[in-house]
Amino acid sequence: MPLFKTIFINNDTTVFLWKITEDYNELFRQVLLKDSSLARLEGMKSESHQKAFLSVRMLLQYCGYTDFDLIYDEFGKPHLKDTFQHPDTSEQDEKHISISHSFDFAAIALSNQNIGIDIEQVKEKVLRIAPRFMEMWHLENLSEADQMKKATVIWGTKEAIFKVKNEVGISFPDHIFEKPFTLSDKKCKAELHFNSCIENFDIFFEEANNYMLVCAFQS
Repeated sequence: MPLFKTIFINNDTTVFLWKITEDYNELFRQVLLKDSSLARLEGMKSESHQKAFLSVRMLLQYCGYTDFDLIYDEFGKPHLKDTFQHPDTSEQDEKHISISHSFDFAAIALSNQNIGIDIEQVKEKVLRIAPRFMEMWHLENLSEADQMKKATVIWGTKEAIFKVKNEVGISFPDHIFEKPFTLSDKKCKAELHFNSCIENFDIFFEEANNYMLVCAFQS
């Protein structure tokens, strides 16, 4: 199907969601891929991962880019060619990209700020693993449905902050902490305690079709 939803986070940031309803061949016929991406695609064992990969390229094309404009740094973080700062130059445009996908959805965010996004399906499993990655007081006095949603937001918050920082050694339970928030807020604050520093982040989240989309910006 075409673009599912466009979300305007702020004046500098837009998120684009693609609902993956096409089959592999339909997606493959519509995207342009550089050789390295084609090899990566062919090496994927799961068709669902292949379709997510291709859906991200569909979103790029919708936004006026192609796979040829997307590059990854040595840590695996995506950049657009017009924003990537090469080691031998200090020049850098301000357009940043972040990418995520989960089951039926692929998402990209384009921003003038360094951004991390994560999209996650709301599932019961998140409550079983919640003690491994979050402080459980966040879920007190909530229905089970809202506990699942809030825990999914918190997991997405940690993933999104990790994408912004992209540093080896960051632990979700030990280094990333969320301030109190409610689901109706659709935003919250979080802190990263790492390498003897405390860094603050602004978090925005939105629910779509039983998925939670989370965006993180460094304050």
